[in-house]
Order: sequence, then C-alpha cells, then structure tokens
Amino acid sequence: MSQNPWKTISKQLMYENPWIRVEEHNVINPSGKKGIYGTVHFKNIAIGIIPVDNEDNTWIVGQYRYPLEQYSWEIIEGGGKIGIDPLDSAKRELLEEAGIVANQWELLTTLHTSNSVTDELGIIYVARDLHFTQSQPDETEQLVVKKIPIKDAVNMVLNNEITDSISMIGLMRYWLKYGITK
Repeated sequence: MSQNPWKTISKQLMYENPWIRVEEHNVINPSGKKGIYGTVHFKNIAIGIIPVDNEDNTWIVGQYRYPLEQYSWEIIEGGGKIGIDPLDSAKRELLEEAGIVANQWELLTTLHTSNSVTDELGIIYVARDLHFTQSQPDETEQLVVKKIPIKDAVNMVLNNEITDSISMIGLMRYWLKYGITK
C-alpha cells in the first residue's frame, strides 16, 4: 500500500533546539477518527562507522549516555548535517572519536532508527585500509576507545552488551554480509 491513509488537519511546534524539532499533529487516522500524533524531526543524519583492519579487528566506543542514565558500548557514531555528503561526516566522526583515517569506504546499510515517532535516517559504513592519528572528541564526549576482534563485537550484540540500535544493526549486517566465526 503506497497511499498515505493519514490526513493532517494541523500541526503545532512544541519544542525545538539545534538537533531536534518536536511537533504535535492533529490528524484523521486510518480508521477515520480524529486523534493526535507526536513527531520528532532530527536535524542531522545518524552516521555509524565500523572500522575493520586486516586482522578483522574493529574499534568500539564506550560512553555514558545521558538519556539512558547508563554506560553504552557502540560502534563509532555521530551526526552528519543534512545537505552535507554523509561520507564526509563519517570520515570526520572516525577521526574525531577514534583517531582513524580510512582509505576505503563501503556503504553497509541505511536505516530508520524509530520510525513510529521520528524521521531519523541512519547510514552505516565500513571503513578499511586504516591509518592512525590523534583522536579529537567533542567537548561533550568522554570516550573510551577499545580495539577488539569484530567477532567479539558481534558477540557483544548477541549477549546484550551492545544495545545501541545503530551498532546492533551495523554489526549484525556486517556479520550477515561477511560471515564471522562465533
């Protein structure tokens, strides 16, 4: 079904900052009843990077995630401004967070992070032919960068040690595409 069964009567801006916009929509839902629908518009694209060296190692980042109130292990991630080539944003994030420069890049997958309430688009890349320099994290980031075999990162997903959706999707997609011995 390709037609939109929803009808928007009106929408109202509820909150906005440099990263998101929250709106409340008065709608007619697919059953014909009036209702409301809240949406979150992201002003950046979610970018994920899985750097892989010649020995099948990768780098993951640990950090405290304020909204969750817990520590999280993740692939290299960040935001890319809409209108800027996402690959350029991926290169910047890999350098900032891990101090890695890659000569080979492959688009692994695209995704929508939570399409019931947000329009956030995610793009995940695999980076290879790696070179190392000093990381340059943002002032809001207190990161721990860890080099591990990619099979261990996949096992961290399977064991619920990595629960970030972009990381899970990227690592599982990598596993399905390239195969990894458990």
